[in-house]
Amino acid sequence: MVARGVRPARRDVLVAAGTAAVTLSLLLLVPFLLAGEEPAAARTVPPVLSGRWSLLAVLFLVQAAALLAVRPAPRATVLAVAVLAAATTALGPQSLHGLGGPAVVVAVAVAVTRSSSSSSSRAVWRDWPVLVLAVLAIAGGELAAGTPAPAALVQGVALVGLPALGGLVVRSRRDVHRAVLGERDALVAAAVSRERTAMARELHDIAAHHLSGIALMAAVVDRQIDTDPARAHEGARQIRAQSTSVLDDLRRLVGLLREDVEAERSVESVATIADLVARSPRPVALRTQRREGFDLAHGVGPLAQLAVHRAVQEALSNAALHAPGADCCVEVDDRDPARLVVRVRNGAPAVRPERSSGGFGLRGMQERADLVGASLRYGPTPDGGWQVELGLERQELT
Repeated sequence: MVARGVRPARRDVLVAAGTAAVTLSLLLLVPFLLAGEEPAAARTVPPVLSGRWSLLAVLFLVQAAALLAVRPAPRATVLAVAVLAAATTALGPQSLHGLGGPAVVVAVAVAVTRSSSSSSSRAVWRDWPVLVLAVLAIAGGELAAGTPAPAALVQGVALVGLPALGGLVVRSRRDVHRAVLGERDALVAAAVSRERTAMARELHDIAAHHLSGIALMAAVVDRQIDTDPARAHEGARQIRAQSTSVLDDLRRLVGLLREDVEAERSVESVATIADLVARSPRPVALRTQRREGFDLAHGVGPLAQLAVHRAVQEALSNAALHAPGADCCVEVDDRDPARLVVRVRNGAPAVRPERSSGGFGLRGMQERADLVGASLRYGPTPDGGWQVELGLERQELT
């Protein structure tokens, strides 16, 4: 009954062999077990190796062999095993009734549990007609053996219904387990995606700021190397300082990602915007307006302050890249008790900038703003420049 080209699994072979061994062992032992009973009961058992006994043994072996096809053809196997069980019941004496039951239990349990979780509801409706036919077949065998109709029907329902119920429970638990694993995998994938986005954003913020400054200073040095060697040397030293800074930042980021080393953690906040402006390779004005008696960015959390710092860093990099030679100004407005506003504004470019690909910087600023619940606005100014404005609500109002 096994489909051509499909090799039975080892566990199916073991189950079939075990079922055959148990059934044939009982068939051999029943005459000895009934030897002490009343002579009438003992005489109903066919002698070992007699024609009737051999026919029953062959039917039990065929029934056990049918279990080899229970996984590739579960419904056909259930019907075949049930019909063979009915045949052994009808042909055998009452003392041998039930010996075909183990194979029926195995076939029904496997057939019910093997359905895939993606089509469990439809599989149940396909299984029930087969199970009903199996119940009727077993009940028919009992009726042919002289069992009263109610008892025959109960026998069929018990022999098929109980393993089917157990199979449904096992399948439900399996489906729940798969759903839990699927949800866990989805959560892990989402977490990995968020981490990758955060790392990409951090790498962009670090590299874009420093490398745009290096590119700008390198262009200036190239023009000054013959006309103003002193300033060209100064520019080269600034390039070296920027290169060292980007290497330090990248080492710090790699240290945060590694588990076997203790990373140096820098605190980047609204207060460190002044250092960011001071390290800029181009002149940048900084205007800070703050409330009297309060620290700068009072009530703004560290994650939100990091978002502000990175937004200013990206805005300065964009200004150096897209508006070379233009005036640039950073404004930190900390006067409002409920809100902190930071603006980075640059004028129109003094020279036409080189065309460059990009777009990830603004996207990263928007992601950071969304992460901390800030409002981000950016766009051109009336004078042909560009402005980025980030607004943050304070966590506590005093």
